[in-house]
Amino acid sequence: MRRNGRNTGNRRSHSNSLLQSIRHINKFKLLLIILIIFLIFLISFICVRSHFKSHSTDAFSAELAENSSDNAENTLSNNGSENSENNSNVENNQNTENDENQDSSDEEEVKGPTTFTLAALGDVMCHNTQYFDAYNSSTGEYDFSYVFDDIITETKIPNITVANLETTFAGEDVGYSNYPTFNSPDSLATALRDIGVDVVSTAGNHSLDKGFSGLSRTIDVLNDNLIYPHGTSQTAEAQNKILYQYVKGVKIAFLSYTYGTNGIAIPSDKTYCVNLIDKDFIKSQIDIAKNQGADLIVTSMHWGTEYSKTPSDEQKNLADFLFQNGVDIILGNHPHVLQPMEKRTVTLEDGTQKDGFVVYSLGNFTADQTDVDTKTSIVLNLTITKAEDGKISIDDVSYTPIYMYKNSNASTHKFRLLNIRSAIENYESGIDTSIGKSTYNTLKTQLEKVNSMYQNVNY
Repeated sequence: MRRNGRNTGNRRSHSNSLLQSIRHINKFKLLLIILIIFLIFLISFICVRSHFKSHSTDAFSAELAENSSDNAENTLSNNGSENSENNSNVENNQNTENDENQDSSDEEEVKGPTTFTLAALGDVMCHNTQYFDAYNSSTGEYDFSYVFDDIITETKIPNITVANLETTFAGEDVGYSNYPTFNSPDSLATALRDIGVDVVSTAGNHSLDKGFSGLSRTIDVLNDNLIYPHGTSQTAEAQNKILYQYVKGVKIAFLSYTYGTNGIAIPSDKTYCVNLIDKDFIKSQIDIAKNQGADLIVTSMHWGTEYSKTPSDEQKNLADFLFQNGVDIILGNHPHVLQPMEKRTVTLEDGTQKDGFVVYSLGNFTADQTDVDTKTSIVLNLTITKAEDGKISIDDVSYTPIYMYKNSNASTHKFRLLNIRSAIENYESGIDTSIGKSTYNTLKTQLEKVNSMYQNVNY
């Protein structure tokens, strides 16, 4: 720490005066004083050590009991940065090179049934209009937090929240950029952390928008914000490490794959950097997860046709393949619009049955695209139980429709993610009519479309 020069001079003057006084003291008296001070210090040390030992065991036991209790009782830090630590414990981050942290939290298995909630979000995009809007010219910084004020409850309350990244964090030096090669301010990652996002899929068609260096830095930025990426890797060794998180004693494996990288060639000496959709490779990673004791396997798939509201045959065939090989939950992304979801009973080769769930596309979580359907998405919420015998069941499927509202009349903070149901209710009751009649009518239409798409889901 840098010290103020004047304060340092005062301390030095005081020390000189003290030294002169000590020199006038008889040597015998000085030795006596030193001995007394030493005895006082020794007695104090013994008392403190004894007190600590008598209480440490009880404190440690209490801490263990508290940590194994319901995750919902954990307290978030003021800025939300501890959300990942409170809601889910990372056992093995595939992109972390420090092996000392790899298996540091083998959480004790919870006896008896345990239930938790998992929230899933769509594509996190960032067009130039969005980062222009987030820029504060007086501070020279970007702040995206205001965008999420209306929906933060939906993303923070679940025990674990996952999303899909459709941009890079390649750094300001590279230059922030829009479609077709995205690069966004790091503060977008901070905003995602602060709304409770724990895990992000990074395998997508924009993974290599800023080359391998951009891909690598994106991993670092997410990790620095305690958001755990999966689907892209900095080394070959990292690609073969599965990302696990413990949630209330349930070991969840996260996998992620993409159809391609928009024609950007994957470096021939770094073929490991992006997980591509390849059945043999996918099966090998599923097998690793099963052999390492995963209770639940969640797979993010970057697939389908952009702006199509129905899944392709390829998507359906891949979903069948994933279920048959042990995947429990499939989260689809890339089309930028919502596609159907389905809960099904999966019969495995050995005749056993289990629950499976797929949403073919969650649409855009945040973006500035023009079509009204690209502005509409959901916060998906799954209630999952691990039974005493270890069997996983998906007990409830619910969703909160959301809409990316853009107020073109505002000079700043134009973008705002709306909870559609709440926005409609607030408008009709007169609590908040700021969205205007036109947007209110749009929200009603979009709510009907979303509910119609999911009305036949087997919840």
